[in-house]
Amino acid sequence: MAGRGTSSGIGALAARAALGWIRADPRAGRLERTNFHGRTVTLAGGPAMAAGATIGAVAGAPSLAAAAAVVTAGAASGAVGFYDDIVGNRPEQKAAKGFRGHLGALKEGRVTSGLVKIAGVGAASLVASALLAGDRGVRGHKRRQDSGKLARATDVLLGAGVIAGTANLLNLLDLRPGRAIKAATVIGVPLVAGRGGAMTAGTLGAGAGLVKADLGEEVMLGDAGANALGALLGVALAAKTGPAGRALALTVLAGLTAASEKVSFTQVIQDTPWLRAADALGRRPAP
Repeated sequence: MAGRGTSSGIGALAARAALGWIRADPRAGRLERTNFHGRTVTLAGGPAMAAGATIGAVAGAPSLAAAAAVVTAGAASGAVGFYDDIVGNRPEQKAAKGFRGHLGALKEGRVTSGLVKIAGVGAASLVASALLAGDRGVRGHKRRQDSGKLARATDVLLGAGVIAGTANLLNLLDLRPGRAIKAATVIGVPLVAGRGGAMTAGTLGAGAGLVKADLGEEVMLGDAGANALGALLGVALAAKTGPAGRALALTVLAGLTAASEKVSFTQVIQDTPWLRAADALGRRPAP
């Protein structure tokens, strides 16, 4: 296991290298989009973030099981997020918004790219949580030796909810340049302390490697980058907490997700002076 500084550096270098490689591809023009300021940006930041954050987290993982959970959550969330970034841009896909919109489309017999993403992130989160639960069982991480199948199933489901919920939260916040990376830093910094902290440091290192390009409106993370970044923070949070901690985290995440269906987070940020100032910090001025 690499130390915190090393894993952070690996994450940053991997993200930057992946971004350069993707942008140099002859097909990179297909990833160009117009952002809310009318500037041309590239979705290359998404897969670059997913790759860099996953590689950095693997470098700092405290065990093989944790490394496997990281690869599962980071790679799968990034892949289905990238699928949604590409396919979801089609006119027939844009009508479905939020969980309700995707479920409504399913009732009409249409499988949206967003629903594929939701199912993919959910499945990856379940597998990653099961890997972490097995690791906790081996290490006796605050678990009774006589705990049964129900306790293990609850453990896995809570962890999966935390991983998927954190992935969704970062995706909900990724509506302005740099916002998702800033939110990830707020969530991740406390997780850097203690056992497994190098894993989180590797994830945050990838964000540090891409934040300048994100704030400068050269790239956007899209679903690929935001989902992967959030899922990896979810893995770190699930790995560090017991059932009570994961239940509390899941309650908060579920509450924020429910609130997003009724309230615009962007509007809340704009209406709150200190949040507005933090959100705009380092961002390229509006044209």
